[in-house]
Amino acid sequence: MPKKVFVSTYPFCRTTPKAMELLASQGFEVTVNPLGRKMKPTEVADAAKAFDALVAGTEDLTPLVKETNTLKMISRVGVGLDSVPLELCKEKGISVAYTPDAVSPAVSELAVCLIIDAMRKVTYSDREIRRGEWTRPYGNRIGGATIGILGLGRIGKRVASHLLGYMPKEILVCDLLDQKESIQKFSELSSNLYRENQTIGKNWNPTIIRQVEFVRMIQESDAITIHVPFTKETNNIFNMQTMSQMKPNSVLINTARGGIVNEGDLYTILKEKKISVAAIDVYEEEPYRGPFCELGNVILTQHMGSCSNDCREDMEREAAENVVGFFGGGRWEKVV
Repeated sequence: MPKKVFVSTYPFCRTTPKAMELLASQGFEVTVNPLGRKMKPTEVADAAKAFDALVAGTEDLTPLVKETNTLKMISRVGVGLDSVPLELCKEKGISVAYTPDAVSPAVSELAVCLIIDAMRKVTYSDREIRRGEWTRPYGNRIGGATIGILGLGRIGKRVASHLLGYMPKEILVCDLLDQKESIQKFSELSSNLYRENQTIGKNWNPTIIRQVEFVRMIQESDAITIHVPFTKETNNIFNMQTMSQMKPNSVLINTARGGIVNEGDLYTILKEKKISVAAIDVYEEEPYRGPFCELGNVILTQHMGSCSNDCREDMEREAAENVVGFFGGGRWEKVV
């Protein structure tokens, strides 16, 4: 009997059928999410509980793992594992895989894009023109600014490397781990950029990169970008108390996970203009239909950090390769 694979993530193989072709060529029987949207936890449980493997997105898999007696492997399309009950998987002998590297280029680029958009009021200007207005709004540059990065993992490191070319005054890193070695490398890169630009007559100083505590980062940063997983420790870490300590002209970018930023508190902060702008790609409930839609000083995107053609294709292919490797005795990116 062929192994049965259910694909709950959406979209899947939108631009290329390679991942599906790989699974089919290895004899797997594949069923794809028929709903054309993100599945709810109970829908995943009902649809996939009799399958051997699951290719998953960010759906909460707790109900499925509790109910299934056949599932042997979960292959996440992406890097975040907050939606996977890892301890329960371990208890039930369900192996978990992910694609930690494929997503990083796309998410890091979107984060930098949103920093620029928020600081330079690009989306705001677009909305004005559509209303028949033309105020030519002023904004701030990354160059000369202080940028806070919460989490210097795979994505955070890429964001830092992208930002150096914009010549910020400082990059403030907040991370649970000691990032001294990485910071030293970024400092050397900044010094090299400084020397190169001096030869063509540019007058600027190397970017200072420092690791600081969370409170110092939120108090001193002109823009903060979030790149940590959703955990008990990061749940609602951006709340009324912490966001009230941010600079009035600062911007907040979240391309990580919904729930890290308290949405109700952020709504109040934005409505009362205690910070300048927020750019949000991830939400507690998706698709998002909430009150942020009423506000003009928030940029909303559709959990599309990974949605570049090349990165999605790589993620899907690697997720399929993990399934093939697990059942075929080959290589796969193991978590549990």
